Parts: sequence; C-alpha cells; structure tokens
Amino acid sequence: MDPPERGSRDPDAAGDGLGRLYGRRQGRPLRAGRRRLLDELLPGLAVPFDRAQPPGYLDPASLFSPRPSEVWLEIGFGGGEHLTAQARAHPTVGFIGVEPFINGMASFLKETTSGGADNVRVLMDDARPLLAALASASIGRAFVLFPDPWPKKRHWKRRIVCRAVLDELARILVPGAELRLATDDPGYGQWMLLALLSHPAFEWTARGPADWRVRPVDQPQTRYEAKALGAGPPLFLTARRRG
Repeated sequence: MDPPERGSRDPDAAGDGLGRLYGRRQGRPLRAGRRRLLDELLPGLAVPFDRAQPPGYLDPASLFSPRPSEVWLEIGFGGGEHLTAQARAHPTVGFIGVEPFINGMASFLKETTSGGADNVRVLMDDARPLLAALASASIGRAFVLFPDPWPKKRHWKRRIVCRAVLDELARILVPGAELRLATDDPGYGQWMLLALLSHPAFEWTARGPADWRVRPVDQPQTRYEAKALGAGPPLFLTARRRG
C-alpha cells in the first residue's frame, strides 16, 4: 500500500464523533456456554464507571490490584486475540478493552478461561463515554485496530477515528504515549492519517514504508488482519502523544 495522500476528505467535516453508537450489537445467537460466560465472568471483569460523575473522574489504575505500572487501552478489540496476547506479554500493565459487539465479548471471555485475564478489565459498550470519564494523562498506550470503516460517504460521521475522539485520546494519553491505528480500507487509511497529521497533539512516527506496511513486531495479529490479508495489505499507523 502506498502512503496515504494528504488530500483526502477532512475527517472533521463528517461529524463530531460523539453521537450515538452505530452498528450491530449481536450477530448469530450465542451458544449456551458462551452465554454462561457472559453471565458468570463479565461482571467480575467489567469496568465500573458512573456516567453521572464529572468528566475525567476515573483513575484507570484504581481498577486493578495490585496497582499496575501503567494502563493501556484497546478500543474495539473484536474477539480479543490482540488484547489477551498483550495482557499475557505484559503482566505488570493493566489493560482496558472496549467492545460493544456481544459475540466478540463472548469470544474474548472464552479465551480468558485458559488464563491471562487478571490484568484485563472490559466494557461492552460504546468507548466514548468511557473516554470522557478517564482521568487526564492516565493511559500509557492506546490501540484502535481495524475498526469498522463505514465506507459509504453518508456514514463517514460514524467513524471512531475523528477529531473529537482524537481530542479525548490526546487528553487521556501521557506525554510520549503511543497511539496505534490499523485498517485494511484504503479510504479509511487516508482518513486516519489526515486526522493524525492535522491534530496538534500527535506526531506520526513513520520514517519509511515499512513503518506503515508492516505490523509492529510486538503487536499480535488479529482475526480481522488475517481476513484483510486476503483482500490487500493492511495499513499500520503509529503516532506519539507530544509532550
């Protein structure tokens, strides 16, 4: 994939990114075993936060015991392959994963039954209210990997990568923290890069083609990336929160 051009449609013009949650919440009906996992495991891993509290009230490190060295956030973790692998590779880091799709959450919970969830907390809902609740400079790294591209022009306002969400990510990320994005949709890739380049809080870290063509070595492959490889090369973008 060639580097995205800077002349794409301005992502700020499509909407404020803070409206309602779009898309399906559930696909095929869950089997009894996976429904049981939702009933039995999810309550103990769920992120408790109160939408009535003032913005920025929630210290994410307080969700874990012992207190982690830092907290990383994944928005839209799909089936949880990447989230679980990262949590197992970094046992001193606390992980918060957000996934509104019920089937994806059930898949993640099935994986956690084999161990590795002690340092993970999850939210089965829209990520944006949680972003608003998180304390400033409280997240050490954030991932948005293969989100729904909403390719039709009339749906661009639904894209999770937009100025309003980047504003919230800039607020909650510590200076120097990484924001990692990935997509298999060329149009959304251009959109993502333009959003990053136009945001004063983020610096794109790429120094050569491999930096956007090759998945970071410490970033496990997701099922969505595996599907994308059949259609064309994915795009990987890493930005740094300016100090």
